[in-house]
Amino acid sequence: MKASDLFVKALEAEGVEYVFGIPGEENLDLLESLRSSSIKLILTRHEQAAGFMAATYGRLTGNVGVCLSTLGPGATNLVTAAAYAQLGAMPMLMITGQKPIKNSKQGLFQILDVVDMMQPLTKYTSQVVSGDRVPSIVREAFRLAHEERPGAVHIELPEDIAAEETNVQLIDPSLVRRPIAEYKAINAAVEMIEQATSPMLLVGAGANRKLTAKMLREFVDKTGIPFVTTQMGKGVLDEHSELFMGTAALSDHDFVHRVIEASDLIINVGHDVVEKPPFFMRATDSRRVIHINFGSAIVDPVYFPQLEVVGDIANSIWQLKEKLQTQPDWDFSLFQRAREADLEHRTHSENDDRFPVLPERLVRAVRAAVPKETIVTLDNGVYKIWFARNFPAAHSNTMLLDNALATMGAGLPSAMAAKLVYPERPVVSVCGDGGFMMNSQEVETAVRLGLHLVVLILRDDAYGMIKWKQADVGFTEFGLDYGNPDFVRYAEAYGAKGWRIESAEELEPLLTRCLEEPAVHIIDVHVDYSLNKTTLFDTIPKLSAAL
Repeated sequence: MKASDLFVKALEAEGVEYVFGIPGEENLDLLESLRSSSIKLILTRHEQAAGFMAATYGRLTGNVGVCLSTLGPGATNLVTAAAYAQLGAMPMLMITGQKPIKNSKQGLFQILDVVDMMQPLTKYTSQVVSGDRVPSIVREAFRLAHEERPGAVHIELPEDIAAEETNVQLIDPSLVRRPIAEYKAINAAVEMIEQATSPMLLVGAGANRKLTAKMLREFVDKTGIPFVTTQMGKGVLDEHSELFMGTAALSDHDFVHRVIEASDLIINVGHDVVEKPPFFMRATDSRRVIHINFGSAIVDPVYFPQLEVVGDIANSIWQLKEKLQTQPDWDFSLFQRAREADLEHRTHSENDDRFPVLPERLVRAVRAAVPKETIVTLDNGVYKIWFARNFPAAHSNTMLLDNALATMGAGLPSAMAAKLVYPERPVVSVCGDGGFMMNSQEVETAVRLGLHLVVLILRDDAYGMIKWKQADVGFTEFGLDYGNPDFVRYAEAYGAKGWRIESAEELEPLLTRCLEEPAVHIIDVHVDYSLNKTTLFDTIPKLSAAL
């Protein structure tokens, strides 16, 4: 059997459905092997988008997403996606080609040490030097991509190795069960929670799993302990609940931070310091923190928990729920006052109908138009703060944002992958004009695949978040404005449907229409970020401090 055939059979044995990417001449044997396999090749227009799609597939399914590139420039185009998956704990395999390693006649043309380049960005990287090594290398890559904490892995398959013959057999995946937390840690956590005055649950990215979400729902239903989320923990618990106290979208001084400050015990589930910290620990704090995660805590100047419950998160929460007794003297009164003050403050800005539209008003329109099971993917920009704090997610992995690498350009490819995984569910991508244009060529891919997507482009004709920060530190406005195409005509040129709103009131009915009509819809929305500084850094801190 040809090594490339064996490689593809190994992928099939691991349950691979899709390979996203752009083949080159060094991948032609692998491409031919894919042609006759059960795996679907999703041809993209840029390798970075292929990597984002593979990572998002891994994030949504828990299975390893796979992407493909040629050597040299194709491989370097996967670097950002590798970091995206690695920091975001998304299981992903990158397969790159290479010139023949036994007898190449092209000198060093296009050759980079891709294995070495991927070393700091992955959990595992290896070159296949013999067809006989294919089964063990593929199995090891998948094992490590899945293993907690999940992340990116890389295999380089040289052209001559792919073409050689081999007679080795595949290695079957082994049954692996995650270890569970030690009973002494569970008992210590129960004691700390029962002795607390105002315990609070904080839900992070590592809890965004179906079984963990189920156990956390049972835990909250039994105990009545209020919860907050990190940005990547949104949707694990239904944020329409009266026990939801908010998302830590800002670094400090928001209403949710009053809840965090008022708590004397934070039950921190699934968070680690790779995601931007939702709170800061200080050596002088009387407040204590319980770390509940698959792995031990990464100690940092802002994070050094007093107790670590290490093991399968869902099982740990189940054990806590079974042993924990609710306490009559728990006091959540300030929590509720902060929540009510936050909701009251939102009412005014969310009802402001000025145009260009305020981000708060835009979030309200999206929230009203989409069903609860809709998957909303965000690119990166200042609007991410508003969606994180103002958009209540009801289910796990329905608000896909990146608060680890926080890269631009991932919003549209993530939406495309989400629609492939869940074709029956509505998918809306919210992108700034800067982030959208970084991978806008993938509109053609979405149209070619016949996907039904709605893409909101929030246009301010600038790199808005950096422009905002530039003004905030007192620098003169410089170097951050740009021009944009006519997004309606741009969409139509790809075969998509282009729309532009001229008033805030138009957005909700247009979104509803686009969600009902199968097509790739691109909506140009002119946004006004001019009040961000006043609202986020002046008004909200003053109102929250007054509680």
